[in-house]
Amino acid sequence: MSSLDLTHSGKVRNSPIRPGVGTPRRYAQQHSRSHPPPPSKGEQDMKIGIIGAGNIGGNLTRRLTALGHDVQVANSRGPQTLSALAEETGATPVTVEEAPRDAEIVVVTVPLKAVPDLPSGLLDGAADRVTVIDTGNYYPQRDGRIAGIEDEGLTESRWTARNLGHTVVKAFNGTYAQDILDRARPAGAPDRIALPVAGDDAAAKQVVRALIEELGFDTVDAGGLDDSWRQQPGTPVYGLRADVEGVRKALAEASPERGPDFTA
Repeated sequence: MSSLDLTHSGKVRNSPIRPGVGTPRRYAQQHSRSHPPPPSKGEQDMKIGIIGAGNIGGNLTRRLTALGHDVQVANSRGPQTLSALAEETGATPVTVEEAPRDAEIVVVTVPLKAVPDLPSGLLDGAADRVTVIDTGNYYPQRDGRIAGIEDEGLTESRWTARNLGHTVVKAFNGTYAQDILDRARPAGAPDRIALPVAGDDAAAKQVVRALIEELGFDTVDAGGLDDSWRQQPGTPVYGLRADVEGVRKALAEASPERGPDFTA
């Protein structure tokens, strides 16, 4: 097991008992006027591909386009089903195969059971050193039994990375979708919350932490992918809304044993 480095930048935030919970609404209508989103940093605008347009994927599309990023979004049903989201946000609806094309960041936000069905060579057309964010969680009741997780003891994101053939950074998996819209705060705000972020690639992890901070949340370095069990469903940090110290404490208190609700 790799060592756990609970370093941070600012304060903390986390969320759901079922990530992705929340009814999407227009970001402009949702956000509190007293807490405007961080300003767009034009020189840092990136091309971002989002695979999955459910609650998490949809709200990340809303926020990232509002910040000025060039977002391509895809789902399993085809770009023609994303016209409303595209009209609302200015994102480009594309096929799953097209979403990573030239992208500097690719967000994979689909049910775990769908990961093996993603196209082979999915990331071949992405930018060099593309950063891949994994927001997924293993719910046996939804995903069926996954032997790599249950029998081999792989963390959920290690299993996802194996299937993608590319390392990932685990983030947003314990976040209420609605919080992505509603709970952004300026750096230093007393009620700014943080997200745990786990990954093996230090440079990729820093890219993700910077993006989360731009979205209006602080981050805590939760270690490598083999440590990412500390933020999986059923752990103290999963669904937690707390500051940096609260998230660090919750990560440290986690047990590697999966609870009965999260085993098949």
